Amino acid sequence: MSMASDMLVTLHLPTRTLFAGRAKQLFAVAQNGSFGILPNHIDFVTALVPSVLTLRTPEDEELVFGIDEGMLVKKGHVVDVAVRRGVWGDDLNTLRVTVRETFVEMDENERVARSALSRLEANMVRRFAELRGAKT
Repeated sequence: MSMASDMLVTLHLPTRTLFAGRAKQLFAVAQNGSFGILPNHIDFVTALVPSVLTLRTPEDEELVFGIDEGMLVKKGHVVDVAVRRGVWGDDLNTLRVTVRETFVEMDENERVARSALSRLEANMVRRFAELRGAKT
């Protein structure tokens, strides 16, 4: 592997890409604690926990993301991060508010969807029972 001054980082959500760009440092939190990655770091895979993921761009700009659980894969000078939920923040103070608002809204949407699915399943079972009763 050649020596590099930066790496390509992509942060994937289930429905879209939250970030794709170059970074010279990445900091994240795994199940066994926080860690940092530089461009020439050894390849590895780790599970991420809900936390803050920080990138330092080649222009020395710091980017912060609030993430849910996920996976990080580093191979060569490419880092792919896949998380269930994530938001991009301007700084740590505003990130806290953004995470709270976004994740609470997502939790509410998931609760409504689960409730609708449960009603649909119950209705389907009831109709099958009615059809079965009509045959006998």
